[in-house]
Amino acid sequence: MNGLANTPAPPYYAVIFTSLRTEGDQGYGAMAERMVELAAQQPGFLGVESARDGLGITVSYWTDLASIAAWKANAEHQEAQHRGREQWYAGFKTRIARVERDYGM
Repeated sequence: MNGLANTPAPPYYAVIFTSLRTEGDQGYGAMAERMVELAAQQPGFLGVESARDGLGITVSYWTDLASIAAWKANAEHQEAQHRGREQWYAGFKTRIARVERDYGM
């Protein structure tokens, strides 16, 4: 994940995942890298941006809600979700939003 995601002209969708980690890695780093690699192979995936400084924020961008649902249902992603609930996260929240406008430099 380097830099800003190269998203198309809106509308598109953003999945905003915020999290607080537990102590230690416990395989988290490798799984996080694998999830980005796997998500990038999914139909409808547009890009991802992520930052962590205590609070982690990962935003993935998708063409439509069906693509987001398919990603959530991916078996390997479901395993990561389970491990996240069981050992990696002290807390998390997922939000899905439709991007109506974007701008920048």
